[in-house]
Amino acid sequence: MSKLRFHISVSLDGYVAGPDQSEENPLGVGGEDLHQWVVELEAWRQQHGLDGGEVNVSTPVVEEALSNVGATVMGRNMFGGGPGPWSDDPPWNGWWGDNPPFHTPVFVLTHHPREPLEMEGGTTFIFVTEGIEPALEQAKRAAAGQDVVIGGGANVVQQYLAAGLVDEFELHVVPILLSDGERLLANVGRIGVEQVRAIEAPGVTHVKYRAAK
Repeated sequence: MSKLRFHISVSLDGYVAGPDQSEENPLGVGGEDLHQWVVELEAWRQQHGLDGGEVNVSTPVVEEALSNVGATVMGRNMFGGGPGPWSDDPPWNGWWGDNPPFHTPVFVLTHHPREPLEMEGGTTFIFVTEGIEPALEQAKRAAAGQDVVIGGGANVVQQYLAAGLVDEFELHVVPILLSDGERLLANVGRIGVEQVRAIEAPGVTHVKYRAAK
């Protein structure tokens, strides 16, 4: 049965991006440090078309997170291109390069319609203006029984959590303090969660939760 899930790196004080985010620095001041543990892994590098990398305790966690994914949902900011109507000069094709790492349909939540964008490697970005539930319905149809992953950012995660639509999630807790920026678990209200596991690894602790329904 298809699940809606997400996994995301978060600072010890609960931020997924630092302050002063911009197109030049989309993760804000200090935000890149949240992902050092994963960009060095062979499992992550292979997905992004890169050679080399480490194998450690985090490897099976990342391999599990990347498996059985049939579609992705993400917000406009995660896709990029700035607020407002889409620019045609030049057209914005996402932060992810010519061959994005998703290799599945990606449903982008936006207020501004746009034709689907087909990229290399099996990734197609579909732009949804009707809200989180229609986006999830479309994603589940496209996933054909596989899981749907929330690709970010924090605001989209919050909306799906607050609506009670998330089945499980994993926080990759990195021992740094950002003090400001984009907080992950704000504005979600009271939700029930059950801890499934906790795995200590170099530079990160992986904590997986099941959401109470």
